[in-house]
Amino acid sequence: MKGPHGKVTPSPEVCVKCKGRLWCGPNCFILDRFEKKQSALKSMEGRELHGKTPPGVFVSWYGYPKINFSPMAPALPSEDSWMTDDTDKWFGLHAEKIISFRENLVRGSMQLKAKQASNPSYALLDVQETLMAKKPVEIEMELKNAPHARSLSFSDFHAPMGPQAELKKFTLTENPSVNRRIDSLVSDTDVKAKDAMVELYGSNVGVNQLHKILSAGMLGVKKNRKLTPTRWSIVAIDSNLSEHFIEERIKHFPQLQQIQLFHSAYLENYYFILLLPREWSFELLEAWMPGASWALEAKEPQFMADYEFYDGRKDYAENTAGGYYAARIAIAEHLLEKKRQATALVFREIGDSGIPSLGVWKCRETVRDAMKKKPLSFNSLGLALKYVESKLSIQLKYWKKHSQILDQVLHQKKLSDFS
Repeated sequence: MKGPHGKVTPSPEVCVKCKGRLWCGPNCFILDRFEKKQSALKSMEGRELHGKTPPGVFVSWYGYPKINFSPMAPALPSEDSWMTDDTDKWFGLHAEKIISFRENLVRGSMQLKAKQASNPSYALLDVQETLMAKKPVEIEMELKNAPHARSLSFSDFHAPMGPQAELKKFTLTENPSVNRRIDSLVSDTDVKAKDAMVELYGSNVGVNQLHKILSAGMLGVKKNRKLTPTRWSIVAIDSNLSEHFIEERIKHFPQLQQIQLFHSAYLENYYFILLLPREWSFELLEAWMPGASWALEAKEPQFMADYEFYDGRKDYAENTAGGYYAARIAIAEHLLEKKRQATALVFREIGDSGIPSLGVWKCRETVRDAMKKKPLSFNSLGLALKYVESKLSIQLKYWKKHSQILDQVLHQKKLSDFS
């Protein structure tokens, strides 16, 4: 299905799988339909920005390994500067508030090659320094031309992106107060990137800041450091951290003692998470309702699913993409806290809200919210599934057609069943 541009014909089935990865060509009609005109730039004049970077950076993926590397700063002064690029804190905000954050952020873009992270220029070093900061940093950006009031762009991977213009000069106007642990691991050019991720996460560095640091090519063995597209770095953080938790910790914990059901909903995303007292496995089942962001042309619900059994995945979760790893890390965090092992089955319904995709962070944060709540407990899987079916819009029989884990649990006995 996935091939060179122009080789895939758009269809409801293709669109919910592609999620804006441009399988059918250089433009996506769904993303184009959701474009939003800017308002913040109406009051901005000239080519200079003076303000506090959240701090934030965006690295493009189109044309990789040649990329656009773009530090960000607000067009208008904002008391919420840090919040404008901190997806870890966005859960519960209205979509309009998030969009207003993002349309105010201007990207100053410079063309770089991915490998330049291993030998960074002074300009790149200055941007990297802001990303280690504990709070917003005063900067100046001089642009080669004034950014025009253009469309706000949306993605299923990263937060919405506002206007951009080519960057002429980037200047720090204050010395950032940096996180010492981040500074130490960025300076250590012998530690592997994954080891640095795990250590920083353990030092209370959030996944949002981690993906920006990784994206800016600041982690890993020096010769291997690369600028990494934002959408890839988000998935890499969720994937690598959750894999570490599962392999090194969760698989060594005792199994859960009873069936538990967790639930949360946000921005027309409805999650029901079943934890079963079995060895580790995980599955994300998605149902995109007609009219949902990636199912605009669909006449009936579109299902997508990815899974892993105890031995894990060997390839990328192509069907559910970043949402798979975002949900997996949230569940892994919960099991790590509870010191338990379980099979996790995630039902996700995406409703017809008219809200464009705001990024994969909403999957991670909605599942995190669900796992904070007191679960419902069940003595049998049959009762649990009956309850879940009563809350879902689609009958369970349709979900079962796409679930590998339900098939295994319902039709294959565990070794303990024979003891």
